[in-house]
Amino acid sequence: MWTSTTRFLTTRVVVAFAPWLIIPVSAQPAQAQRFEVLHTFHKGKVPQGPSGQLIVDAQGNLYGVAQGGTGTCYPNFPGGTVFKMTKAGKLIWVYNFKVPGTDGNEPAWALLRDETGNLFGVTTYGGVNTNACSDNFSRICGVVFKLDPTGKKETVLHRFTGNSDGMNPVGPLIEDSVGNLYGTTNQGSPDLGTVFKVSQEGKEKVLFSFFSFHNAAFPSSGVVRDSAGNLYGETGYGGTSNCNGGGCGTVYELDATGHETVLYNFTGGSDGYFPAGGLTWDKAGNLYGTAIYGGSEIPICTGGEGCGTVYRLSPNSNGSWTETTLYKFCPGSACIDGSRPNGGVIRDSAGNLYGTTSFGGIPNCDGESEGCGVVFKLDPSGKETVLHTFTGGADGAFPNSGLVMDASGNLYGVTGLGGDAKCHVNGDPGCGVVFKITP
Repeated sequence: MWTSTTRFLTTRVVVAFAPWLIIPVSAQPAQAQRFEVLHTFHKGKVPQGPSGQLIVDAQGNLYGVAQGGTGTCYPNFPGGTVFKMTKAGKLIWVYNFKVPGTDGNEPAWALLRDETGNLFGVTTYGGVNTNACSDNFSRICGVVFKLDPTGKKETVLHRFTGNSDGMNPVGPLIEDSVGNLYGTTNQGSPDLGTVFKVSQEGKEKVLFSFFSFHNAAFPSSGVVRDSAGNLYGETGYGGTSNCNGGGCGTVYELDATGHETVLYNFTGGSDGYFPAGGLTWDKAGNLYGTAIYGGSEIPICTGGEGCGTVYRLSPNSNGSWTETTLYKFCPGSACIDGSRPNGGVIRDSAGNLYGTTSFGGIPNCDGESEGCGVVFKLDPSGKETVLHTFTGGADGAFPNSGLVMDASGNLYGVTGLGGDAKCHVNGDPGCGVVFKITP
């Protein structure tokens, strides 16, 4: 039986509702491709419950983050790990975050790899105890970290204090041409989150502090950067619409001078609610993302608030942006096409979008008729194809992050649960898998 812990592992967010708008095309059966499990995580002082999007290097090695490891945080959360894996699924090395410790704990977001092989990332907790963070289950406010190419030497570039610098960083990080790192915190300064920059020497600068629910609040993903140095990101709450009293979420721009502009306010209807998976570009300057809630308002999606959407924002010549809802999940009585897209989308050269949903697929997979998630493809016309439906068995369950694509077009991802039935993460069956889909 999947428990309430499943929700914690697979959805880093909260709730909403929805009503009408544009083109959900019904899910199509999968075309010829191959799904395979590259690695199954097992019980022990090793990675368990992978929780962030993978990255891939030129040799096909994969890098990711997971729960598990050698330490346990209060009350029973593991410190977390970073791992390197061959494209065949063999673990090359694992870095364990020490618990309790100042090097950070609970990495949950994709890593960044530079040209020399160093890895950069954030942990939600860990770091330094301050008055602002001391009530946070003693797990502290999070860090920005660097790992050398061997995975043996970790350097903490910044420990968040929960004051003006923010707390609980959200990833992934991005890097500019001189090595500065950019990211967001979900809270702090004083309460609604920040956009920050950290130098390679560890000097942090807050570029913007979110200050009002009517503007934008609580960044839910990292940022992307254009050639002029402008940053773009999502907030899970805030904006001009009223979803549960806190706004339905926004997409915002932060220019190089630190001026913030809200590009789009989600309404909680057909366009979605709670954008949280991160943004991706195309060559024309359009932004693509997912909203976890909103879309088709049907009872199967807890409370009838909608099962999520895929959206596009397009720039106009007058400086405004136009939102187009490309797909609304679960247009029928059963969410065989997926529900709750939690990890954003990636885009190929032909304009197809690829992503995962944390729920949907086979009914009753989790004992609550919500399914164990799918991998999907969305073509430029808005037609969705399910590439794989997770069963909750050896193939995994509840993919909780997006996908990465290698130079050959192969897709890689992780599930937070499923796999080894003898292994459990916080009481739920299976410790997750790494999977590959060959087109």
